[in-house]
Amino acid sequence: MKILHTFRLNRVKWRHWLLLVLLLLVTLAKMIPLWGFIYTTRIYPIIGTLLSPISGFFSFAVGDIFIALSIAWVIFYPIYEIGLRKKLARRYFFLAAKKGSYPKKKIVFGRVAEYLLWVYAWFYIAWGLNYSQPNIYDRTGMKPVEVSEAKFKAFAYQYADSLNALSISSDIAGSSIFSDSIVDDGLKNRVRDAVLKEYNKIGYKEGINAPFNQHPHAKTMVFTPLSSMSGVTGSMGPFFCEFTLNGDILPHDYPATYAHEFAHFLGVANEGEANFYSYIVCTASADKQVRFSGYYHIFFHVLNNVFDILGEKEGERFLKHIRPKIIQLAKSDRRYWLSKRCKALDAAQDIIFDFYLKGNHVAEGRKSYSGVVGLILAWEEKKK
Repeated sequence: MKILHTFRLNRVKWRHWLLLVLLLLVTLAKMIPLWGFIYTTRIYPIIGTLLSPISGFFSFAVGDIFIALSIAWVIFYPIYEIGLRKKLARRYFFLAAKKGSYPKKKIVFGRVAEYLLWVYAWFYIAWGLNYSQPNIYDRTGMKPVEVSEAKFKAFAYQYADSLNALSISSDIAGSSIFSDSIVDDGLKNRVRDAVLKEYNKIGYKEGINAPFNQHPHAKTMVFTPLSSMSGVTGSMGPFFCEFTLNGDILPHDYPATYAHEFAHFLGVANEGEANFYSYIVCTASADKQVRFSGYYHIFFHVLNNVFDILGEKEGERFLKHIRPKIIQLAKSDRRYWLSKRCKALDAAQDIIFDFYLKGNHVAEGRKSYSGVVGLILAWEEKKK
């Protein structure tokens, strides 16, 4: 008992012990690769099975509200407790502390610190430990491909032909691929069924969990205007195992963005990997609008790689090979999103997200988005 008193362990409550245990488990799982693998393939599907139906009862994004309220509490609770409570207690007796004993500053900030630690533990246990799983090459047996101008050129023009063909068939059939209308419920249901069907086919043979919820419900971001201002089209809500989509997304972007966020929902943390799964799922679909979205979603990634690897002259030739209607769509999309962006918020979001990714074992940070082309080339090489 003297030892407990000396280290003040007698003041530690059971919730503190629980928090310490959870933080220790999280730390070990982040350090031990096998634990990360076990978490993603065995533990996370159970957590997702339990949490996603609960959040599905609510039509709004529960995680967005939770994050907003948490930020507000962390900011305003110390202000209230330290600066306002005594003054307000003079008017409202029920705000007065018992026996006039108001908490000291260190206690107030200690409560804030404890709350943030609980949020940290909850984030990693509910979803964040997916960052600790082996990379996609280890999970699938694919091998990284060396840069070959000839092979990449063949891939790029084959990709362009597929994109062009889908846009032509859309013109003939009178499809709404190029529509700038809102995403209606009919399209949402079609996309959900098409994406779920393809993810059910691939499962862990392609390094991803099979869907554990056969009735997924994509939520619209509560703060869509802010998301558009910072260039965010979708996100994974880790605290309640839900995924959200920006309400400003256009129909031709919706299927691929849905498939990208669904990959996160299934436990894929890396952004390039999520883009890869979105590509192989959408381009395998029988629905032409979903298939077009899968190809179009990586258009700028392919275009940037063409200029970087094949040079400016070949890049210009490649652009001429693409149908003018697709080029027009790409330019229109760029104007559309730029008109909604706030430069200061966009830059701040880039810095924060880059820091977040690098802090979770994604060494390349935001550049992991562009890794999709390398993954597609490796995947096609594996299929041969």
